[in-house]
Amino acid sequence: MSKKCNKIVFSFIFVFSLFAVSTAISQEKKSKKNSLDYTKYVDPIIGSAGHGHVFVGANVPFGAVQLGPVNIFEGWDWCSGYNYAGNTILGFTHTHLSGTGIGDLNDILLLPVSGKVALTKGTKEDMVNGYGSYFSHKNEVSTPGYYSVVLDKYKIKAELTASERVGFHKYTFDTAADSHILLDLADGIGWDKPVKTFIKKINETKIVGYRYSTGWATDQRIYFAMEFSEPITSIALYDSIASIRGNEGEGLKMKAVLDFKTLKNKQVLVKVGISPVSSENASANINAEIPNWDFDKIVKEATAKWNKELNKIQIKADDKTMKVFYTSLYHTMFAPSVFNDVNGDYRGTDKKVYEKANFTNYTTFSLWDTYRGLHPLYTITQPEKMNDIVKSFLAIYQQQGRLPVWHLMGNETNTMNGNHSIAVIADAYLKGYRDYDVELAYEAMKKTAMQTRDGMDYIQKLEYIPADKVIESVGNALEYAIDDYSIAQMAKALNKTEDYTYFTKRANLYKLYFDKETTFMRGKLANGNWRTPFNPLSSVHRKDDYVEGNAWQYTWLVPQDPYGLIDLFGSEDKFLAKLDALFLLTDKVEGEDVSPDISGLIGQYAQGNEPNHHIPYLYAYAGQPWKTAKLIREIDQKFYSTKPDGLCGNEDLGQMSAWYILSSMGFYSVNPANGIYVLGSPLVNNAVIHYKENSFTLNAINNSATNIYIQKAEYNGKPYTKSYITHEMIVKGGELKLYMGSKPSATWGVKKEDRPL
Repeated sequence: MSKKCNKIVFSFIFVFSLFAVSTAISQEKKSKKNSLDYTKYVDPIIGSAGHGHVFVGANVPFGAVQLGPVNIFEGWDWCSGYNYAGNTILGFTHTHLSGTGIGDLNDILLLPVSGKVALTKGTKEDMVNGYGSYFSHKNEVSTPGYYSVVLDKYKIKAELTASERVGFHKYTFDTAADSHILLDLADGIGWDKPVKTFIKKINETKIVGYRYSTGWATDQRIYFAMEFSEPITSIALYDSIASIRGNEGEGLKMKAVLDFKTLKNKQVLVKVGISPVSSENASANINAEIPNWDFDKIVKEATAKWNKELNKIQIKADDKTMKVFYTSLYHTMFAPSVFNDVNGDYRGTDKKVYEKANFTNYTTFSLWDTYRGLHPLYTITQPEKMNDIVKSFLAIYQQQGRLPVWHLMGNETNTMNGNHSIAVIADAYLKGYRDYDVELAYEAMKKTAMQTRDGMDYIQKLEYIPADKVIESVGNALEYAIDDYSIAQMAKALNKTEDYTYFTKRANLYKLYFDKETTFMRGKLANGNWRTPFNPLSSVHRKDDYVEGNAWQYTWLVPQDPYGLIDLFGSEDKFLAKLDALFLLTDKVEGEDVSPDISGLIGQYAQGNEPNHHIPYLYAYAGQPWKTAKLIREIDQKFYSTKPDGLCGNEDLGQMSAWYILSSMGFYSVNPANGIYVLGSPLVNNAVIHYKENSFTLNAINNSATNIYIQKAEYNGKPYTKSYITHEMIVKGGELKLYMGSKPSATWGVKKEDRPL
């Protein structure tokens, strides 16, 4: 090549490099300019009082570590370990559940102590003679990625932050001497009980160990490594309160009292890595994620991780809506949680260790709740995680022989009804998420649907489930129908015609439970008669036929086929009359206490329980979308607030919040597996959804507390008459304008051709 050519090539490369650098800088500046601080709107305390059961503490999105305070257990509303009504702290634990109705986890408790260290827990009435402290909410700070509180008894300020697999503690003592840290492996929360625990001092700044326990997760194994910023001058080990000599010990309820002679700056910092595999992996997690001792730096990194996720949806609204929206979005990212180490290792459901997995393995799947709205939300906000969620399902299938029902820390809990991982996979596949073994996925769906447990043997024969043979027969059957519909849609997409026909028939079995005389879904006995006596209001005997509900609530659990349900009623008018009655009927059964799961009531409608979440949107299928709009605004005003009890029911790992996120933007996933979102009434004036490189903008024109009804719509500048939008519209980007008014429109969304698919 000639020198002249060399110069031309060099000049081109130089100019191109300058252009590339300039473009990168420009994009970085644009990204920073467009990125706003939404963490300031998040209040982690919302939903921590009442029945919300949310986790309060320090974590990062989808992190394995959820590091937070644990109160003295005072009943069901302490399932997460913390309730805002409490005024005690026993210590800080590294794993939690958020919004569940069953308690577990709260593993590996640390408590900084000054003075004498007690080995037994304090009580609500006496915190003097046991370990733990009273505290005041005035001295408590909780923000995304950070938590701090002052322990009154010990005069110690505790600060917490976290990475994905490491909890980071900062304890500031009132004095430089007489400082201790209690490590307690004995106690969890709720059903949890230790089986075997182990603690070993490696050197003057490092401790390792493990905790095996049984509870909701029947065989949970968690390993840890702890590194201290100050040397441990002495260690005392105990099994419960029995002393164990030496620097290591194994027992049922191991504890350790760590002494520190004189502290620099009156502070001790502790890094705690956790692992489902080994203490060595826990140490490697620390080295990879928090190799330094810069606590403030990790707080900033944790906050930045939250802000990155919160910026995926940018809204404009009033202050209350901003706070509830971003706190809700925050709550949707506690689970599923990471369940493998930085090197990819994880422990499977079969308790075998799988090394160097090429995907991020997840656990904590509350699928009976989350398939309805949370997972459809993830297809919009978490595209980078969808394939790994499916891969996690498939790994579980290969290890336990069926897809997960309610998976927790490598354990199948079999909690609640249905096989809803099927709906999640089908939804992901039909929306284009296919970076996994599709044939294996279909095999897993079909095999899971062909089990014989919980009435599925009757379903396979295309029969109804007899109410006198199987408990919760109606609840089971209606949930199975949703999953069977989902398999049918995937079978159709894969050209599996025979399977499509079979599972479509199964999906229609819900019709066998509809009593046309009473117009309720009812339990039917083996002899073909309806179960009697029958009271559609009763929830005392809900386990006979229903699941956390009554006939009024379960009659509508056909989100996959609303038009088929309308046909069962005989006409749209009869369907609408019954639907209206659901929201108006306030009668109760005399002498019957309503279950705390059935909460957030408007008539018989229960916003606090997930099988109800799609019901307000059913009006759109009968050409009356304005009734949906009115209900959405009423639910917002009554059941979502910025107070500690700002949730009307269990958060259930994000579903209660996912309903709000979608509904506040003006739409909801009634059918969880067909890519259709039914329009309602936007609570926000403007929302921008960032999906990969595209942005979908929703503008609510003239939106207000009185202008709650959609009058007309435009999509990309053209009239849009449909009362729904599609997933494709969102991910391709564009602009949807909804023109709002104070009176229902007589035309928008009314025609049959404009109603949801």
